[in-house]
Amino acid sequence: MKEDMLLEYPTKQAFHESSQRREHLTFRGNVRNGRHGWLRLTPAFSLHVVQDILKSHAKGDFVLDPFSGTGTTPLVSASLGIPAHSVDVNPFLVWFGNIKIGQYDHTTVDALRIAAGQINDTIRLRERSSEIWIPELHQIEKWWDLPVLQMLGDLFAHIRQAHQQHIAVVQDLLKIAFCRTLIETANVSFGHQSMSFKKPATSKQSSFLEDERYFDPCEIVLTRFLFIVEEMTQTLIADQPVAPAKVFLGDSRDLESALPERGYTKVITSPPYPNRMSYIRELRPYMYWLGFLTNGRQAGELDWAAIGGTWGCATSNLNSWQPDLLKAIPYPNFDRIIFNVSQENKLLGQYIHKYFQDIKTHLHSLRKILSRRGQCYYIVGNSKFYETLLPVEEIYKALFNDCGFKNAQVKRLRKRSSKKELFEYVVFAEVDK
Repeated sequence: MKEDMLLEYPTKQAFHESSQRREHLTFRGNVRNGRHGWLRLTPAFSLHVVQDILKSHAKGDFVLDPFSGTGTTPLVSASLGIPAHSVDVNPFLVWFGNIKIGQYDHTTVDALRIAAGQINDTIRLRERSSEIWIPELHQIEKWWDLPVLQMLGDLFAHIRQAHQQHIAVVQDLLKIAFCRTLIETANVSFGHQSMSFKKPATSKQSSFLEDERYFDPCEIVLTRFLFIVEEMTQTLIADQPVAPAKVFLGDSRDLESALPERGYTKVITSPPYPNRMSYIRELRPYMYWLGFLTNGRQAGELDWAAIGGTWGCATSNLNSWQPDLLKAIPYPNFDRIIFNVSQENKLLGQYIHKYFQDIKTHLHSLRKILSRRGQCYYIVGNSKFYETLLPVEEIYKALFNDCGFKNAQVKRLRKRSSKKELFEYVVFAEVDK
């Protein structure tokens, strides 16, 4: 096997770098990189990791990402001329990913600009839409101040009406620009790994939004929307994929049902981390506005269907979950880890146990659809609960060996946070057929 840069022998310099944050290997590495910056999702992994792995790609490679997320892997692969498929259980991410990896021509670019301009002109003429609609997102007032929220409702109403004059793909691109506008005008902060709400102004401070001399919600929202549309048009042609790629809706624990083909040669993915960080939390505003969700129960059920989900009823369902005795986790200290965590928090112990049983099911499913020369690259991060370190990378390595893969290796990529024990790793394994 010709090892890639990510798995080369760790020199002194490489080891030093892996002890640093290396922000370009996180979602921050995507923000200023064309289509990869269309929509931010903090758990997304970096396009630079995928590019590094694919430097040694061979003719006939066929790439798979069984945890598609925002579509980083299929977009990088297709841009390098390598066909790719990916799978996600979230229908919004499937919709978004397929638009992101689409092939577009100048006609589409021109139509997108025209459509955005028409919407802008109509709203600025104060022709308020008669179909303004605001979703029933829980505590929506935390996300947007009322004047901005009403303006967003008016903008989205005009986007929904655009299908009468423009082709469907233009409306989809307008919706992505709207999603970006949503998050960039919301009262949220991305100063940490996950999204948080900004602190409201104190009673002694005058809110910027309350001073009408400086704040015009129409101007703020439309200016941001038009800027995003123009930014997107620049990437539609420049970042053109040159190989076919597609995102499929499905469960990564049953890839045979989700995918129409077999014989994938490289798997490049970053599965959900077992850190109880809900992947649907940040996506809820987009999914409510675009109609993928209508209530909190649906959000919880979708998170329960995902590996590592913890939102709403997903948490309550863990109370009644029982481990499958036929899916024992082969890591030597696994039972002790579960016991130690459960002593502090029984539900958390259940969560970790279920996560790795789901991953074991996934790897068994994955092996059945790979080619005889298939290689797997899993970007994972370890966790710490109370005083118990969860060596995620070593458990993945043990699971790969147990599921019939060979040559499983682990290499440290970077420091993850201020906690000295937390790192991100690449776990590599090959098919043994």
